[in-house]
Amino acid sequence: MRATPGAGTHVPLWILGSSLYGAQLAAMLGLPYAFASHFAPEALLPALEVYRSTFKPSRQLAESYAMVAANAIVAETDGEARRLFTSVQQSFTNIHRGRRGQLPPPIDDIESYWTPPEKARASAMLARSYVGTPDAVRAGLDSFVAETGADEVILAAAIHDHATRVRSYELLTQA
Repeated sequence: MRATPGAGTHVPLWILGSSLYGAQLAAMLGLPYAFASHFAPEALLPALEVYRSTFKPSRQLAESYAMVAANAIVAETDGEARRLFTSVQQSFTNIHRGRRGQLPPPIDDIESYWTPPEKARASAMLARSYVGTPDAVRAGLDSFVAETGADEVILAAAIHDHATRVRSYELLTQA
């Protein structure tokens, strides 16, 4: 493979996955593994177990190295963070409805947007989401890292307004 923008920089190769297959491949090849638990949380712990228990050292990596993903929506208040989170909740509901598109703006009442089965499906997919004040989200992420033994965490913040998304990251880094 030849990556022209990265030529000569020795960018490490990673495997990104959301299932056991990616974990098996990363372990077999001795590569670092990033798991997309921000939308596929059910397979996270089994995938990490498979990856770590079957890891074979390679020229690139002597020991397993895992990154996990989470959604982090941070605001000054829990209520505002929950409101901002309705954008991603609507988006996942829309995926199940077969209506993909741009991230919608937040709404005040998510319960009126989805049906109980849609809520259950979207909530299951978004189970690795930490939503609230900086301290609350930080505590949730600390627990997430302790539970998974992750070496790194990648955060997604699907917030409709760019300035508000930037502010969410700023608040989190201050916690």
